[in-house]
Order: sequence, then structure tokens, then C-alpha cells
Amino acid sequence: MIQEIVPGLDNAYRPGEMISDDCVCLAFAGRGSVMAVTRAAADGSEPAGPALPTYAQLKDHVTESRYAFRIGTRRFFLVETDDAAPFEYVNLHKFIRGDGDRAEKHEGFAAMTGHHLYLWYRDVRYCGRCSAELVHSETERAKTCPVCGETFYPRIAPAVIVAVHDGDRLLLTTYRGREYKRFALIAGFAEIGETIEETVRREVMEETGVRIKNICYYKSQPWGMSGDLLMGFTAELDGDPTIRMEEKELASADWYRRDEIEFADDGVSLTGELIRRFKEGAF
Repeated sequence: MIQEIVPGLDNAYRPGEMISDDCVCLAFAGRGSVMAVTRAAADGSEPAGPALPTYAQLKDHVTESRYAFRIGTRRFFLVETDDAAPFEYVNLHKFIRGDGDRAEKHEGFAAMTGHHLYLWYRDVRYCGRCSAELVHSETERAKTCPVCGETFYPRIAPAVIVAVHDGDRLLLTTYRGREYKRFALIAGFAEIGETIEETVRREVMEETGVRIKNICYYKSQPWGMSGDLLMGFTAELDGDPTIRMEEKELASADWYRRDEIEFADDGVSLTGELIRRFKEGAF
């Protein structure tokens, strides 16, 4: 998956870090768009897909910067730019997954994680207790209220995704009204008072009307597109396989045998890995 990179993410907060020419810039325009440049091929012959700009490429147009994290020795900064910045914003999904060429894996993960931070910095501006304007903490990645002292940390929403199977059949869906049109699994956010296992059962029941048993944890994935931590599970059908689809969220939902599933794991998402593992007979 996209976060499985070596070396991994070092997200320790370093308030004293100063931006320099070799730093990578994370610039976003609203939800789901990231600034990108054309990456040169190793031999310099042809363009080789999108990349994140460096500060050297962008510094004449950077109006504000804030340290984000490191991947290996590369330092990444969230930046704001003026309107004359020379590079275009591209769809973040396409930057990560590619439409032909795509970003290198570590830059795709950096862009997605930076997007999570960007949305939080953008949206959390005032104290929810006293309404005063918040300031950045000088000791940790947080915002603090100078009036009442309340501290606010980046939000991470727990969510689940579940591969429901019935022997050699897997329950696959497609979303309604979303740009993503490929096969998906049942997924959703945890609600107040729920355990994660209860979320799994509720989401499957709400979206497809089927009951499940033998819920088994698989692995997790940070998903910066929506600011959630996605926890993956497998589960078996319990009883009647009849699907009663939630039509407001789903465009389709059906059972597919292993040999019927036409799906190429792009190496990005937990969805893709779970579907691929089912096709391979792992569960």
C-alpha cells in the first residue's frame, strides 16, 4: 500500500526547522488538489510523471511555510503561494494512483498525508470553547487558545473497511456519485459509543442488509484524503445472502466469485490489497 515505503514517515514535530532549497513543497488548492511539476526521467530523455516541487523551484512565490514531516532525509513543508506560482494543481487521486504515469510512491504518500494536515490547519481556526482565534503551539503539533488555554490536535477519524466473503464469493460494491468508479468494499466511519467491531457489523448491515460473523482484523491504513485511519477486516456471511442495497450511497452491490473478479491492485489502497488477497485465496 501507499504508506509502505522505506524509509518510512518521520512525523515528529520540529518547530525550529527552516525551509531550504532542497525541501519539498506541499501546496494545496482546496480539498483534493495538489501542486505538481513534471518529473524528469532518470536519463533526462522524456518526462516521467508528476512530482512535488522543491523550494528552489517555488521560493519566489512562497508566502508562508510550515514544517510537516520527513521521509528519510527529505524534509516536507506545507506552503502557501501567490497567484503567480508557475505550476498547476492536479487531482490528488490521479497524482497518487496515476492516469498513465503517477507520482513516486513516497511522494504520493507525502501528498496524501500533507493534505490531511492542510485541511486541519485550514479548518481549525477558532476556539470551540470561547471562539478566540487560535495560535500555533511552539512545542507540539497543535493549536492553542491564547484566551482560555484549550489545545486542539489534528483530527484522525476511525473508519473501517471489510471484505465480506461467502465461500468463494466476495461482496463488492460501487459508489454512487463519486469520482472513484472501480470496485469497492463496505466501508464507513465509527460513530459515538461504538467499538470498531460494532462499526463493521453496522456498516455491512446498513449498506447491504446482510449479517456477518467471524470478523477478523487484517491491517490498517492512514488515509489523508478524508483524514481517517482505516482499519481493515475480513468477515464471513452469516445466513441469508440476499442483498438489500442502500441506494443513497451505493450504485451497485453483488456477490462475485474469485474467477469473476477483474481487478488490478494498484498498490495504493487497502481496498485493492484486500480484493487481491481474496482472489489469491488468502481467505
